[in-house]
Amino acid sequence: MSHLAAFEASLSFPLDPFQRDACAAVEAGKGVLVAAPTGAGKTVVGEFAVSLALTRGQKAFYTTPIKALSNQKYTDLVARHGSANVGLLTGDSSINGEAPIVVMTTEVLRNMMYAGSSSLTGLGFVVMDEVHYLADRMRGAVWEEVIIHLPPSVQLISLSATVSNAEEFGDWLELVRGNHAVIVSEHRPVPLWQHMQVGSRMFDLFADSTAGPRRGGEIPRLNPYLTDAIRQAEQRGYAEAAARRGARGRGGDPDRRRRPETAVRTAGGHATRTEIIRDLDHQGLLPAITFIFSRVGCDAAVGQLLGNGIRLIPEEQGERNRRLVEERSASLADEDLGVLGYWDFVEGISRGFAAHHAGMLPTFREIVEELFTAGAIRAVFATETLALGINMPARTVVLEKLVKFNGESHVDLSPAEYTQLTGRAGRRGIDIEGHALVVWRRGVDPVYVAGLASTRTYPLRSSFRPSYNMAVNLVAQVGRSRASEVLQTSFAQFQADRSVVGLVQEGKDRQAALEGYAEAMHCHLGDFREYAAIRHQISQLEKEGAKARSAARKAEAAVSLEALRVGDIITIPAGRRAGLAVVIEPSRSYRGETSLPTVLTEDKHVKTLTLSDIPTAVTAMGSMPVPRHFNAKSPKSRRDLATTLRIKAPRRPREVDPATAGRAAAGGEDARIAGLRRQLRAHPCHACPDREEHARWSDRWWRLRRESDGLTRQVEARTNTVAKTFERICGLLTDLGYLVDGGEAVSPDGERLRRLYSDRDLLTAECLRQGVWKRLDSSELAACVSMLVHEPRFGETDPQPRMPTDGVAEAAARMLDIWASLEEREEAARLPHTPMPDAGLAWSVHRWAAGQRLDVVLKDTDLAAGDFVRRCKQVVDLLGQIADAAPEPHLRTLARQATTSVMRGVVAADRLD
Repeated sequence: MSHLAAFEASLSFPLDPFQRDACAAVEAGKGVLVAAPTGAGKTVVGEFAVSLALTRGQKAFYTTPIKALSNQKYTDLVARHGSANVGLLTGDSSINGEAPIVVMTTEVLRNMMYAGSSSLTGLGFVVMDEVHYLADRMRGAVWEEVIIHLPPSVQLISLSATVSNAEEFGDWLELVRGNHAVIVSEHRPVPLWQHMQVGSRMFDLFADSTAGPRRGGEIPRLNPYLTDAIRQAEQRGYAEAAARRGARGRGGDPDRRRRPETAVRTAGGHATRTEIIRDLDHQGLLPAITFIFSRVGCDAAVGQLLGNGIRLIPEEQGERNRRLVEERSASLADEDLGVLGYWDFVEGISRGFAAHHAGMLPTFREIVEELFTAGAIRAVFATETLALGINMPARTVVLEKLVKFNGESHVDLSPAEYTQLTGRAGRRGIDIEGHALVVWRRGVDPVYVAGLASTRTYPLRSSFRPSYNMAVNLVAQVGRSRASEVLQTSFAQFQADRSVVGLVQEGKDRQAALEGYAEAMHCHLGDFREYAAIRHQISQLEKEGAKARSAARKAEAAVSLEALRVGDIITIPAGRRAGLAVVIEPSRSYRGETSLPTVLTEDKHVKTLTLSDIPTAVTAMGSMPVPRHFNAKSPKSRRDLATTLRIKAPRRPREVDPATAGRAAAGGEDARIAGLRRQLRAHPCHACPDREEHARWSDRWWRLRRESDGLTRQVEARTNTVAKTFERICGLLTDLGYLVDGGEAVSPDGERLRRLYSDRDLLTAECLRQGVWKRLDSSELAACVSMLVHEPRFGETDPQPRMPTDGVAEAAARMLDIWASLEEREEAARLPHTPMPDAGLAWSVHRWAAGQRLDVVLKDTDLAAGDFVRRCKQVVDLLGQIADAAPEPHLRTLARQATTSVMRGVVAADRLD
């Protein structure tokens, strides 16, 4: 009896064909790539590899992209194979790390490989769950590093969501790993029905309810009852809006005394969260996940259900839920519960609903995941992070909006994101069908929704690029020349090389077209190419003149911004923050770089100005006092200052028309252009009766020539791109002394850099080498290390971060000096810039490490408890790396002390014991 047959016999369900094919390939000694929809059962293949490893006396590593999924998979494997056979290694958990089966985050495996860990001995299988994460801009490179560097004897089992270029990815795996099978399934074991909610009614999206995604781009026919309902709702919405405008004009407002949710319903024509959950409950479509792309919105949804007295589970189950929360939260200090939102959380849990987002305490998120998976709560309001790998299926997925904020702007959901989110609907073995529900609101086109639901093109794109840490590790292990060859085998270079083939052919086609255009513009009176070149030169000079005048206006604007002082009142002429603003941080010059002023707008937003905001010179309208210790992070401080701004601001002056200013700056004709015009008129071709016909072909020739030159640059840029970047990195590291012997060997400083894996790895190494943190105590060190991990959310940058001590302020200044020097070197080497250290968390981390309570730490900040805990864990992780890499015993001891002082209370509460 084969191991596969025994394995299938141990399951409570029969294997699908794609699962059986993939498992058979694994048993035959092949690596496999399994690409299948969410909920199709890909992980069974990984579990088979684990079972096979145990039978053969080999080790199996099961890697995941996030700690929450690692914890979940650890629990699953312990239930199947026993705690003695399963271990867990994540950033802050280490359980039975030498077990034959170890679950870990992908970064842990990468670090083990670079360190040459003895735990790799006897490794037979590596399962890479959610391998499509290699497209992630921030962390994707880790997946490729592991795939490239794993010993050839290790079988790789890659589990991916459905991507349209699975075969291309499989070809690359075959190239770098050899003997690989690609198993693709697009069949959802639980059919997914697509719906839209219009007002109080739910409609099928398509006329044929069995319609689903298709490759050809054809959109199935929409449900005519849905389109009629939307048309009627829009008409009602217009009529109600007109009625409200009329009522306000008569001094009344018919919605003024209604509950907020009812007012929203009347104004927008869409159902409220309470109504949707109540309707789903009545129709037997719970449990449901409602995706709301806002943490505040998720918490508000829980508040709305509480305010409306909703209960989704029996009181007996609610009491069991309450006791579980109390037991799991017993280690939390009583004084921290209020700031953690504990009371609303436990009340919602006891009624069968909860929020789930990154701003929550990790312990709370894990409770939600556990109870929802067990069916003990029936509704979860989540941000999109819930869709990233965690196994929390539901019967129904609700999308409130089809637009999300990506950190820089509001963008439409992509088809891949829509599929990832709605893929949670339909629990295999429980539901006979899943349901995806989009809430209609004015402006949502059902055709657009149908396009999202029916598209099946999600290409996987590599985000791989070499880093400083990767470079020293590769040079140490295989040498510089061999390392460059290894990096050429990355998926990034594989894709680039494939694209170059098409570009080269396109270049050849355009060269042939250029020759044809040159023949068409031939003139019997003279060399029309020469004549056309003069015309082209005149056109270019005119464009350059326009650019120069625009640059002059920008220069004047920059000079005027540099002249502004704290308290000056200005007007931002256009954009999202147009209107009054007061300067709270003036322009500063630093190492030849000038930062523009930071202002507080009349709508209470802190913004660093750009020349896009102020395209022409600006003059202060007046001035007002700004408190000496104004705290830009405090909502109250921002609100008070914005109120004073509106009171103190004088009447706004008439804006200068930039176009008028530009015409005034234009002046007379450039002497060079005048000379070229004389040459043009004297040229023989100027008298040709077919001159303009020739000129039309000439314009086409020049346009195609520009495009052809662009293609040539693209081919050059994509050829050996990874190796070229690696060589530039090695050059910089050689200049700094991290590599020696012409870049062929690693110095002692380079050995320390090998142990540092943060996004600011080289900056951290430079701080260690230059002794920046020698004089600090443990709390001050934690505060400084926070500057190396903190990435503020969009719009949360603090222009004047508070420094907890003079020692931290001095160290921060030195860190900025080092960063500025590195940035200059990176600019010269044409390398991506290291992110600037950010002190926005330093004050809070110092308070926490010094033993302050959580409510004191978070006072006067906009920081959510969950964000603070997550950042603290990142600080702890980097402190651990610093303790390993520090050049002197004192700093190693200090880093360990700082780790202990940060890893306490809520930060340590969710560690898996």
